[in-house]
Amino acid sequence: MANSGSERSEKSVKTKVGFVEPMLSLPVTKLPEGPAWSYELKFDGYRALGLKADDRIQLLSRNGKNFTKRFTLIAQALEKLPDETLIDGEIVAFDSEGQPSFNVLQNQRSRETELQFYVFDLLILSGKDLTQQSLEKRRELLRLKVMPRLPDSIRYSETLQASPAELIAAVREQGFEGIVAKRRDSLYEPGKRSGAWQKMRVLQSREFVIGGYTPSARNFDGILIGHYDGRELHYVAKVHAGFTPAVRHAVFKRFGDFETNRCPFANLPETHRGQWGEGFTVDKMADCRWLKPRLVVTIEYLEWTAANHLRHAMFAGMAENAEIRETK
Repeated sequence: MANSGSERSEKSVKTKVGFVEPMLSLPVTKLPEGPAWSYELKFDGYRALGLKADDRIQLLSRNGKNFTKRFTLIAQALEKLPDETLIDGEIVAFDSEGQPSFNVLQNQRSRETELQFYVFDLLILSGKDLTQQSLEKRRELLRLKVMPRLPDSIRYSETLQASPAELIAAVREQGFEGIVAKRRDSLYEPGKRSGAWQKMRVLQSREFVIGGYTPSARNFDGILIGHYDGRELHYVAKVHAGFTPAVRHAVFKRFGDFETNRCPFANLPETHRGQWGEGFTVDKMADCRWLKPRLVVTIEYLEWTAANHLRHAMFAGMAENAEIRETK
């Protein structure tokens, strides 16, 4: 009888799997260093929880939205999860060059075989709540007890063995979104951004030409930038971010010598606003002031969209040779 009571007690403490608000990462501009921290890639995808309860698989978004039907193949790949198990990860899509692309993911409907689910945490295993155990312990159980059951479309988010400086250089070169630093001893804190997890976005960088701006009361609200395709300048983004008041004033002072009534962008106006509202239509152009395409700026950005625009573009400075003497 004693054994029977013990078994009932063990069953009674099992956790029933359901939605748990994901733990969040604190945005930083510098990664923490030291043996207390581990590092993983930051993927540009959809945060998702994979769970199996009563032998039924579900994929849930960070807000509890049901992703199961939208990402059917990923859900099917989780069929071998132990029952009453909950994992945390990111659904990622890849472009034609094999780079993670949020834009491809946004437009993904019928090509689900190109998707992968990168799993980085284990919250519940076979009814046992692990959220009060350390990150290292949770990830060890994830790697040993869960991942061997799952097919190749479900990937383990590996711990990166390098210094932050080396990781930043590698991530920028390979076109990933960024890096997440996590305290090895951190508990899983649902819905919290405590700083035990920190994320740093690593942007791409290149030079573009200013072709115009939208004015504000004092100087300008944003600059319109483009790149040359042959002899034609093609608009790619309106850039608001990255300017301090002093820099904004200094950049604006350089516009005076290059004012013109003619739009220099060969691909404007655009006919559609685009998925992100980034399309520069006739209505938007009415508020613009145009510049001869002489000034060159360095812009940091996350990726190119399907409409050939920059996503998350930010001013990083005037280029070393900031003025083009002759048009191309």
